[in-house]
Amino acid sequence: MDFADIIRSLTIYVIPIILAVTLHEAAHAYAAKWLGDDTAHRLGRTTLNPIGHIDPIGTVVMPLGLWILSGGMFLFGYAKPVPVIEQRLRNPRADMPIVALAGPAANAVMALGWAILFVISARFFADQEFFRLVSEAGIKANILFFAFNMLPILPLDGGRILKGMLPKSLAEGFARSEPYGFFIVLALAFAGGGLLYQYWINPVSSLLGNLIKLIISPLLTVFGLR
Repeated sequence: MDFADIIRSLTIYVIPIILAVTLHEAAHAYAAKWLGDDTAHRLGRTTLNPIGHIDPIGTVVMPLGLWILSGGMFLFGYAKPVPVIEQRLRNPRADMPIVALAGPAANAVMALGWAILFVISARFFADQEFFRLVSEAGIKANILFFAFNMLPILPLDGGRILKGMLPKSLAEGFARSEPYGFFIVLALAFAGGGLLYQYWINPVSSLLGNLIKLIISPLLTVFGLR
């Protein structure tokens, strides 16, 4: 990728990615507040202002650097963690998986919203390529966020969901893996053949993508786009 390609891609992806990160984190905070723990809310994490969720290194420097160095093939980063005190939830063991699921669920809903916008732009703004490209980027970014965060490894959301579903004795053992979680994720991502992508990201992304296509199929029919 040359410099012009990088600038063009950044222009297209910046809004979808900022929205994907912001609403993902705010959804966690809203869910925790709804279920009894207002810690994140009191710290301003239910805001829809991206500044409240962005970690300078994890949200900007790391993903941008990895993306440029990999020629646009690899993207990894994180936002400021949403603080949740499990003991303050009304039913900690049952509620924590719901709080964890709220973030990926927000990304799934956003992916659907971007897909609807993509169809509308294709029907009514066919000559405006930018709208189509941004909508397409929104679909891809949110599906990727969903798939990645649903990975059943702590401290990712999928790991917290799995922890809540396991019997207490197994959950306690699983919890001890959390300090090594991101090292495991990176090892899978860079392992030969891209194990993370081959056996998790791609299948989960395809599953969600096909579900979204099914949901918007009536809209495609109405607009004569199928």
